[in-house]
Amino acid sequence: MQRSTVHLVRHGEVHNPEGVLYGRLPEFHLSDLGQQMARRVADYFGEQRATGARLVHLVASPLVRAQETARPTVEALGLELTTDVRVIEAENRFEGMSKIKSRLRQPRYWPLLVNPFKPSWGEPYNQQAERVMAAVHDARRRALGLVEDGAGRPAEAIIVSHQLPIWVTRLKAEHRRLWHDPRQRECTLASVTSLDFDGDTIQRVRYAEPCADLLPGAANVPGA
Repeated sequence: MQRSTVHLVRHGEVHNPEGVLYGRLPEFHLSDLGQQMARRVADYFGEQRATGARLVHLVASPLVRAQETARPTVEALGLELTTDVRVIEAENRFEGMSKIKSRLRQPRYWPLLVNPFKPSWGEPYNQQAERVMAAVHDARRRALGLVEDGAGRPAEAIIVSHQLPIWVTRLKAEHRRLWHDPRQRECTLASVTSLDFDGDTIQRVRYAEPCADLLPGAANVPGA
């Protein structure tokens, strides 16, 4: 069987002084710290390439923060950047709002909270996981097609996406329930969630934080 790996990278810190839940809103750029995180991610993959990793395909969400996170890796690895709308942030009815916790205490928003298992305030978790997993498989197949020796080290692809879609895709890959406490997501800014495949089957999920030392004090308003 042909082995492959797809790395799901969360974007870096966003410049968002008002603490807006930005979701799919345009023009939310990386902060200076986010740019530093993006360069660190590029260094992380550059080091893997230097030790023989066959990183041959790079994909990003169309949102600015994902594109900007991917750019240093494009330059470091000499890869063409492919944009895939399937790895975009989740839809969210609270998009564009700030001070979300205080809004949740207002009765007019309670109808949005009736089903946290779906969730009722945004795109269903299963729908997110299915669209991202479809993109993962396409990226994996593309990477396999770009390597000359299918029997060598795994072909590897990178997808730059967003916290919630990455997290529910990981839960699906690990055959865990998709509804969850958002505070328990293991998907920090600029983190790397890696899916190792043997043929079409996921054999292992790995997780790394190349920017762990940059996280204390970083602004972290989730998109969903």
